[in-house]
Amino acid sequence: MFGLGELPKDYNKAVHGPYDPAIFYGKKDVPLSQVKVYQLPAWLARRNPSPVAMGRAVSRAYWRWNHKYVLPKKSGITPALQMVVGWSAFFYLLNYKTISHHTNAKYHW
Repeated sequence: MFGLGELPKDYNKAVHGPYDPAIFYGKKDVPLSQVKVYQLPAWLARRNPSPVAMGRAVSRAYWRWNHKYVLPKKSGITPALQMVVGWSAFFYLLNYKTISHHTNAKYHW
């Protein structure tokens, strides 16, 4: 239902081997870092804006982060620090309206 819990259509076990959630199995495209400014509208038009595709992109990003920082044997304290900084930034943005009123000012008029 809605593509949730299903393997991507372009995944083929005989070609790709075991499924890796951090890999995009669709048609290869030019990375954003190599797109020229005049090519940007066409590049954006080739993206899939559906909520399922966006959810899959977030899932791939999570699994790439997980494979790089959390799953190695000697991962260290890096993932914990990244989570603490991320949560701190998130709650700062949530409370920015109330925090911004507590500024030091020379004149209060």
